Parts: sequence; structure tokens; C-alpha cells
Amino acid sequence: MKYKVLNRMIILFGAAWLTSAAPAAAAPSDPSLAERFGALESVMQMSLSPSGRKAAYIGPSKDGTLLFVVDLVAGGAPKAISGLASKDGRLYRCSWLSDERLLCTVTFARTQVRPYLTYSRTFALNADGSDLVQLSARSSMRSLGIAQGGGTVIDRDIDGDQNAVLMTRVFVPESTIGTLTAKTDEGLGVELVDTVNGRRRTVEKARKDASTYISDGRGNVRVMGYSQVDSFGALMGTAKYFYRRQGSSKWEPLAQSGYDGTRSSGFDPYAVDAAKNVVYGFEPDNGYQSLYAIALDGTLKKTKIIGRNDVDIDELLTIGRNERVVGVSYATDRRMIEFFDPELESLGKALQKALPGNPAIAFLDASADEGRLLLSTQTDVDPGMTYVYDKATHKLEAVLPLRSELKGLKLAPMQSVTYRAADGTTVPAYLTLPVGSSGKGLPAIVMPHGGPSARDEWGFDWLVQFYAARGYAVLQPQYRGSAGFGTDWFEKNGFQSWRTAIGDVNDAGRWLVSQGIAAPDKLAIVGWSYGGYAALQSAVLDPDLFKAIVAIAPVTDLAMLKDEAFEYTTKSLVETMIGSGPQVREGSPAQNVERIKAPVLMFHGKYDQNVSVEESRLMDRELRQAGKPVTYVEFPELDHYLLDAAARTRVLSESDAFLRASMKIP
Repeated sequence: MKYKVLNRMIILFGAAWLTSAAPAAAAPSDPSLAERFGALESVMQMSLSPSGRKAAYIGPSKDGTLLFVVDLVAGGAPKAISGLASKDGRLYRCSWLSDERLLCTVTFARTQVRPYLTYSRTFALNADGSDLVQLSARSSMRSLGIAQGGGTVIDRDIDGDQNAVLMTRVFVPESTIGTLTAKTDEGLGVELVDTVNGRRRTVEKARKDASTYISDGRGNVRVMGYSQVDSFGALMGTAKYFYRRQGSSKWEPLAQSGYDGTRSSGFDPYAVDAAKNVVYGFEPDNGYQSLYAIALDGTLKKTKIIGRNDVDIDELLTIGRNERVVGVSYATDRRMIEFFDPELESLGKALQKALPGNPAIAFLDASADEGRLLLSTQTDVDPGMTYVYDKATHKLEAVLPLRSELKGLKLAPMQSVTYRAADGTTVPAYLTLPVGSSGKGLPAIVMPHGGPSARDEWGFDWLVQFYAARGYAVLQPQYRGSAGFGTDWFEKNGFQSWRTAIGDVNDAGRWLVSQGIAAPDKLAIVGWSYGGYAALQSAVLDPDLFKAIVAIAPVTDLAMLKDEAFEYTTKSLVETMIGSGPQVREGSPAQNVERIKAPVLMFHGKYDQNVSVEESRLMDRELRQAGKPVTYVEFPELDHYLLDAAARTRVLSESDAFLRASMKIP
């Protein structure tokens, strides 16, 4: 789920759990496979130092996250310089200020009170782990609230100083009782921060409704956004943007954008190109999101840079310390890149040809002069490798694999296929068949993605690959309600248009049977988040189709989902997204358990901030009271993403055992 915009950060906690019912007895899956696929990525995030001589990356530890530094020139093993236990938080992102100093963002959760909230704070530290300084502003005893976000770095190397950054800051007013020195600033502003001593100076004063600031990579804040709110402080889904001309301090109107829970409109700015004096952003055109540039010279001349008539342009590509705009990305049956930079265009094509499997290539970072590039590669059958490319020597050197636990394991290819929905609509999907199988008469899984405003893409998927390794065919439908295929395909979203979305999901299962890929009595459905909702609701729409249901962190009651947003600023947007009327009850699995015939297995993290754990608890109660077979596993210290190797291993092992027992698979 992606609608709680204040709570999107990923949190890592310890691995403990409880169950409300004993898991079904069955032959356990190969423990080594479950452990290998359940392991977290060895490299979660990686960056390159200004000289290109060092890399830093975040990786998992047994009980948290660690920050490693690698000397790319001298060689040697990566050195862990800092870390966090899961009980204290999680390292989220680290980048280089200089070759001797790093900038890191930490996320943590406040779980003692409801609603559970995620917080972030930013720190700087030396490359050996010393001289740690908190850059996020600290609250005082008089503060009338707590800043949930610790600020975002929007520019660096200010006036040639590698240790100076521009950071946003949420200003929190202080109580004026008994003092004349209380601070009254409130809202989002920008500060110039010294990352060595933590000194700060306000560059953009706090504005109560400000939501966005965009710098130009040269230390100048050029774009500001205001999120419009109602009289109760709830987001209305509309924003106004302002800009400055070069050398001016005056804000002038730029554009407006909106999202009402079902449709996007207007221009959303993303990055400023100082050399061209334009701001790049996305805007719908003829039903598909396109990239535009607006001149910041006073003319506001708008130019369409790129658009398509089949899929959305959904990613702006930048590179280097100052986030230079270099291209765009979009997904057809595979993720495609179109570079504006001829050198990167040529290099990307050359690397794809040179590396095995025609991999997807992502440029992660660059040295200050862009002479050395950090990149990663991945295919459907390769979990990924990181490399450094030196432009001067034309040398490509492997650094670290993204998932070292899967080294040497043969993975299953992912095919792009289509099938017909009941109304004749052609639906795209991805099919993965077990290695060495005939592709016929197999136990099979339909796996709808989460979101619903998301989509699957060609590439490595740890869930899909585990089930394929255990002998299942896996089909991932891009049902109507998925994002990336334009506004008509999105319809009103997968909740208001649930009959269409779930109908497409069920038609995916029928296609597997009609093609002879799935044995009719060995067809199951597995989903996470909205995918878990789709898995449960599929049985409400057609009780006899799937023989087993696995739902991870599922939405189970649409009215409850609306109630969950009551204390958030997105309350009105969530209400609009879900809608009202009979479809809310009819589209809620927990309100229609009498129709569900297949056994159900659910997993949920207690501290889930995207979908409340109460949704799975409700579903568990309703199913048990109706006498339906259900097993519920709750992880009391985890959130929506179950970012813990032991927990993910358990999900894989027990879901496989459950599917085999339910469908009588040897």
C-alpha cells in the first residue's frame, strides 16, 4: 500500500513471532532453499566516494543493519564501520560527502503509542566510523510536537565546500509560557548545515503548508511546493508550485497538480537543470504520464520531452553528487531506459551487450568528475551484481553481489505472456516455470502484486523464484487497476474497481488451467498487501477456483481501511480512493467469509503502518467463527515488509508446507 505518505519508510526489527493457530501438518520445504531465498539482500544500498576510490554500502547483520566501506583501489574485505541493532532503528541510506565523511539517514518507529509512526534522522560520520554528528535539528523540552521527518538533503558541495549541504527541516514551534525566547517558526524550511560541527543557518524560512523544495545542484533553491489542506489539516490532494528566476529571491507561480484518489492531473516537478534553466516534471497527456520541461526564465514555456501511447513514463534518471538529469525510464514488458546523455546511452548499450543475459543496468552513483561510475545489473535469473566502470581505462570491475546466498543456484526464467479476461480484454502477465519442468500439469500459483497502484516487472523476484524452485508455476497478472499502463487501465483503482481487478486475477487462474499449465486441483493464490486482499477477495468472487490462499499483510475490510487513515493527513484521500456504498461491504473479504471455501494462511507484522494488523486479526476471527480452515501467524516486532531473514524464511517454509498439504502435493 502506498497511500500513507507520512509512513513509507522501511523499518527493521527483531525476529520474534506467535501464531493464533497451529500450522497445517505437511512435509516441510527444503530448509536450505527457504533460508537462501528468505535472506535479505547482501547489498541494500550503495554509493561511490567523490574520488571513485571507495564505496559504502548498507548490509544486514544478524540483529540489524551495518554500514560497510570498501577500498576499491587497495582491495581487501569490506570493513564494517557502524551499525544499528533492529531494536534501535535501521540504516536506510548512506552517501559520501567527501572521501573521508559520509551522510546517513536512519529510520526508527515509535511503537509505544498508537498510531505507530516512522521517524527519520540524518547523521554524518567519518569513513572509519568516528565523529558522529546528528544533522537533523533536535527538539527542545518546550517543543509543541515532534518532527517526524529529520530532513532531506537537497543539495551538496555548497560554494565548493564538501561538508556543506542544503537540508529541509520541519520547524516545530515551542511553548511561549514562561519565556520570551521561544521559537515560533512552523512548517517546512531549508537550512545550510555544516556536516562536521552541525552548525546550521536558515536559507528558506519555514512555511506552514510547504511540502517540497527543489535545488538546482548549485546551491540555489529554485522550486517550492505547497500541499493544500482543508480546515482540519487534511490533505486535499492538490498542490501549487512556485519558482524563482536565476538570481532572483522572488517566488512566482509555476504550476498545479492534483490527485483525487483515482486520477492524477497537472504538472509535478522533480528536478531542476541549472544549465538549461528548466524544471523537469511529469504530467498526464492523452491518458499516459509524460515528461515535460518548463522554462524558469519567466516565459514558463512548456516542452514535452518524451511520452508514449502504451505505458507511463514513470522515472526520471539522475546521476552524480548534484543529481544531474540524464534520462528517463519506463516499463513495457521490460524496464527500458532512454538517456538524454549520448555518452551514457552508448555506454549502457555496450555494457548490455558485453554482460551475459542482456541485463537491466542501473547507474547508482558516480565520482565527482563522473569518470568512475557505480552500477548494478540484474536479470530474471541473476539476483544482481554491482560494478565500477572506469571511463579512462574502459575497465569494468565487479564489486559485490546483491544476494550472495543465492550464488550458484539455477533460477527460473520469467516469460512475458498475455491472456484474455472474461470481457475479452487482453491482460499482460509474467509466467515463471520451474527449471527443467514440462510446463504442463503443474501445481501453480497466481500472484497478484501489491499497491494496487503498482505493477510487476521483469527481473529477479525472491518470492517467485522460491516457489518456482519448489516446483510451482507462478503467474503474475498485471490486472486492471495496476499502475504504469495509463489512466484507462488504472480505472478508478483496484478498490473502487475491485470487481474488474479481481476478475482479471481470477481469469489468470482460469488461463493457467485452460493452457494445461496448472492441474485444476492444484491451483493456489498468494499475495502481499493489496495482493493479499486480492487473494482473499478472489475466493469471494469465485469460491471454487483456488484450492489454497496465502495472504501476507492483507487488506481485509475496506471500511476498516478508511478508519485506519482517520488520524493521518491522508484521511480524505483514502476515503476518496476507497469510495462508499454497497461496494465497500461487498468488496471486503472479512464481511463475506461465508463464501470462502479454500483454506487460508495469513501472515502479518504487528507494527504494520501500511495495513493495520487488526485487518488480519479480524479476518482470522471471522473465518474461525464461520468454521473455515485458517492459520494466522503474527510477527509482533515487524512491520509491513517483514524485513527480517528469519521471518521471511518462515513465511516461505510454512507457506510451501501449507500449499502442499492443502493441494495434496508430495
